[in-house]
Amino acid sequence: MTNSILKALREGLAKAECDAFCSIAPPTNQYLAGFKGTTSAVIITKTHAVFLCDFRYTEQASQQVKGYEIHEVAGSLPARVGEWLDKLGVKTAAFEPGYLTVADFESIQKNFEGALKPVSAIVSDLRQIKSPDEIERIRAASALAEGVLADLTAALDAGVTERDLAAEFEYEFKRRGASGASFDTIALFGPRSSLPHGAPGDTPLARGDIVLLDFGCRLDGYCSDLTRTFAFGTIPSPWFDEVYELTLTAQTIALEAIRPGKTGREVDAVARDLIAEAGFGPNFGHGLGHGVGIEIHEGPRLNKESDTVLVEGMVITVEPGIYVPGKGGVRIEDLVVVTKDGCELLSAAPKELKVLGR
Repeated sequence: MTNSILKALREGLAKAECDAFCSIAPPTNQYLAGFKGTTSAVIITKTHAVFLCDFRYTEQASQQVKGYEIHEVAGSLPARVGEWLDKLGVKTAAFEPGYLTVADFESIQKNFEGALKPVSAIVSDLRQIKSPDEIERIRAASALAEGVLADLTAALDAGVTERDLAAEFEYEFKRRGASGASFDTIALFGPRSSLPHGAPGDTPLARGDIVLLDFGCRLDGYCSDLTRTFAFGTIPSPWFDEVYELTLTAQTIALEAIRPGKTGREVDAVARDLIAEAGFGPNFGHGLGHGVGIEIHEGPRLNKESDTVLVEGMVITVEPGIYVPGKGGVRIEDLVVVTKDGCELLSAAPKELKVLGR
């Protein structure tokens, strides 16, 4: 944890009238302590930073975790957290309710004489603004994934199934150095591309199909996210050209609208209004974008309800989509970082309509 993050967290604790923060959530603990394992606990007080793990992770923690007292524990991790809160003299411990189950809450409380207080976003708000190092890690993850996209689409043949193509993406991510996919890869062909988050199936690729690919990898603890839509062999029909250009235009004007001070709702409306005016409003039913970092879906959100104000350093997706049941869909998604006067693309894959396999 950097001193600035530690200072900001402790200031948040003071405002929340808490004298400690506790977490057993892997994303939170990676952010605060640098630990990339799956099981750990972090306790922060005004004077202590304590890291707890079991025997499986002690050596890993000694290599990754700096600036913490590292203690090996056994048995129930939530129970040990409660005991350590008592040991540190904590009266009121903050936790993020979105990252703690009821069962784990009860286990901590059973072993802690003080009070547990839900404080929403006390850490996740800090995570929304990325450091230069975090931005470069996300950029590197995006570059790796885009290299896989370029190679696999160049070699795409008729007959490959959605499931096999998705598996090839995930194999290549790991082969090229990523720890894995940042979410289940989406590969959809033909009319099935109208499913915004459809699962790849056994549909074989055929000439004239739409090819929608939504994918990302996790590299050095950070995620990437990208969507590109292609045609295979030939343009499916005139409607596809129209929908593709409309989606690309919606994304372009949304990117131009991004700057510090804008709300997620305002940026979402730029793309949504254009699509609605063209008669496809009901076919764009999801938000325009979301934050990306340690998790594939973080704050801020770009949607019709988001009052979050964009700030320099936020990393977000911009992904308008139009989905026509029975015909197919188009989504175009990029990763960007908010800058002092706009945004910078972190993804570089071409976006002009491309016909694969010819």
